[in-house]
Amino acid sequence: MLVQSKLLHLRRIHRLLPSTFLSLRRCHSDSPSPSRKDQELTVTQLVEHLQNPANHWDYDKLRPFIFEASDHLLLVTLRLNSIPKALDFINYLRSRTEHHQALSCVFEGALELATQHPNSQKELLMLHSYRKSNGDNIALTSRSAFLLLKCLGEAQMVDDSLLLFKELDPCSKSSGICNELLKGLFKSGCIDDALQVIDEMLERDSDFPPDDFTGEVVFGVLGKQERHGRSFADNEIVGLVTKLCEHGVFPDAFKLTQMITKMCRHRKNGVAWDLLHVVMRLGGAVAVKAASCNALLTGLGRERDLQRMNKLMAEMEEMGIKPSVVTFGILVNHLCKARRIDEALEVFDKLSGKGEGNDRFDVEPDVVLFNTLIDGLCKVGREEHGLSLLEKMKTTKQSRPNAITYNCLIDGFCKAGNIGKARRLYSQMIEEGVQPSVVTLNTLVNGLCKHGKVHDAVVFFNEMKGKGLQGNAGTYTALISAFCGVNNIDKAMQYFDEMLSSGCSPDAIVYYSLINGLSIAGRMDDASVVVSRLKRAGYGLDVRCYNVLISGFCKKKKLERVYEMLNEMEETGVKPDVVTYNTLISYLGKIGDFATASKVMKRMIKEGLEPSVVTYGAIIHAYCLKENVDEAVKTFEEMCSKSKIPPNTVIYNILIDALCKNRNVERAVSLMDDMKIKGVRPNTTTYNAIFKGVRDKKMLQKAFELMDRMIEDACSPDYITMEILTEWFDAVGEIEKLKCFVEGYPVSSSASSPTSNCML
Repeated sequence: MLVQSKLLHLRRIHRLLPSTFLSLRRCHSDSPSPSRKDQELTVTQLVEHLQNPANHWDYDKLRPFIFEASDHLLLVTLRLNSIPKALDFINYLRSRTEHHQALSCVFEGALELATQHPNSQKELLMLHSYRKSNGDNIALTSRSAFLLLKCLGEAQMVDDSLLLFKELDPCSKSSGICNELLKGLFKSGCIDDALQVIDEMLERDSDFPPDDFTGEVVFGVLGKQERHGRSFADNEIVGLVTKLCEHGVFPDAFKLTQMITKMCRHRKNGVAWDLLHVVMRLGGAVAVKAASCNALLTGLGRERDLQRMNKLMAEMEEMGIKPSVVTFGILVNHLCKARRIDEALEVFDKLSGKGEGNDRFDVEPDVVLFNTLIDGLCKVGREEHGLSLLEKMKTTKQSRPNAITYNCLIDGFCKAGNIGKARRLYSQMIEEGVQPSVVTLNTLVNGLCKHGKVHDAVVFFNEMKGKGLQGNAGTYTALISAFCGVNNIDKAMQYFDEMLSSGCSPDAIVYYSLINGLSIAGRMDDASVVVSRLKRAGYGLDVRCYNVLISGFCKKKKLERVYEMLNEMEETGVKPDVVTYNTLISYLGKIGDFATASKVMKRMIKEGLEPSVVTYGAIIHAYCLKENVDEAVKTFEEMCSKSKIPPNTVIYNILIDALCKNRNVERAVSLMDDMKIKGVRPNTTTYNAIFKGVRDKKMLQKAFELMDRMIEDACSPDYITMEILTEWFDAVGEIEKLKCFVEGYPVSSSASSPTSNCML
């Protein structure tokens, strides 16, 4: 195929030779001609005569000159140096129909004069209109067609361009003319028309086959974003590139890389793969460079297609396409992102000269490659291995560690909880003369804050400020979030004010952290102030933020503010979620407004949100607080029968405690049996509630049974359990059974010799 492409290229050059030779003969020649002086005199005389007004031209005198100087009419027109004069001359010749060839030459001269005019496009379009208005009876030379198509293309006059091209005699068409037409068609988004022209150029034995400039036009369009008009179909792209390559027209490295990059960005890795392999197959390593392969490797890596990445690397080696350090950087980067660190290390070792035979590459790793690998190692918790690479970097001349190297390692040790090592690396960085960046500052501040060393983070921040390194939004975000997390809202607000005064714009995270912290602390007025600032900064509240505010206002019993928040959510299009409804139901239940709570629950279901165990728990708990145990039990039974949500330990505990306090211990015990049937595990709180109930009802035997169940459930008694049982058992003379219970032995009468078991 490669030989065929070269033959086609030579054939195109051969076709161009005759026309090139003729044009050279027509133009200036260094070799003297015997009649040159006479010809120059003829041209001069004709120009002098034409300088007279047109109505003074003598046709009898001009006619012999026109015929004798017909080969020089282009030069005569150019020497007139006036488009109006040229048009006068054309009009004069048009009245003599026998001078078609002369008309073509003079019109070409007029077009050449137009290209030299300051407002060339306007003048060219005027000449085009002149020709159209006179019935297109002026035959166009190849040069005239080229100039007009170029002008019409720039003016995006597609219809005129196509009509002009169609009227041309096939022998007048050339590759250059087609290329100018293609430029105009692509510029106007006329893809289908352009493809038809290309097909005409690609026909067998075409007199105007595609050339390198055709390739520049087509490949340039394929590599750019489409502005308007229809897009190329995937098969059209591959087909077009294939046909051009088969005619020996190959994209250069830049154009091919541009096309592949575009395809990969549009998630069309398959098309990019086919494009590269078409050029590889037809042009070989001569047409494909490492940059184009790198573009495809990047796209494949983005899709985690490591299998094809390895295949492409093998093909590059097979074809002798020498990979660059960027090639290996892309491969290592995506291996690291896929957490395939050992494979990334293998690639790196080959670069470092540790590979054997053909597995070694003559490529020097750069600082970017080192940093990529160190970052990958740190992300999988292999910080110590990353440190060994840092030491290796120090021994190289071209890959000295920089701030990014240290930042990766510091971040890795911070995330691993080794803050001491991270701080020592920072000190080492300073000793090595590597200037820390704001990323270094933020990494350490964030690491210290997340591991509870907020004071150390503040000290370090102040130290860096003293050295002239100012924090950014990330620094303040870490500190504000940390102080909110430890409920030190005053300090968080202090750093928020400092952030504003330093010119840093708070992001949504800062605002949300403050609103959350202030709401939890019950400082709803301050939270409202921060909300106002958030809105002025152009941010909007999300559902989580609204939930925090609603919860805060509920705790403060500011129902009007709660409804204000709900109305605002509706206006801004933020839909309440399950948390929103649960917060409202819980609050309404606590204040005894069960009617409204029921309405809210119905609204929740209508909105397509299923009540959760928290929803039912809130209602049941509220009924119990109001000592309306019957309604609590009714809600519990409704939950078990109508919803698909099983009750949890918390709900059982609430009901058992309420029933026992209401002296309905038998129902409480039956609920414990229900827990066992449904596989809900009781906890110590459950048993403490039931023990209080059976104690108050003096149900001693039931207490023994429950103690045995507690041992079976592996629930350890706490101080409340012991407080309840000790006083009771001491009073009834059963303290020995309590001792057995504490030691984990059964105590009920059904158990054989519980006291003797305790003594064993």
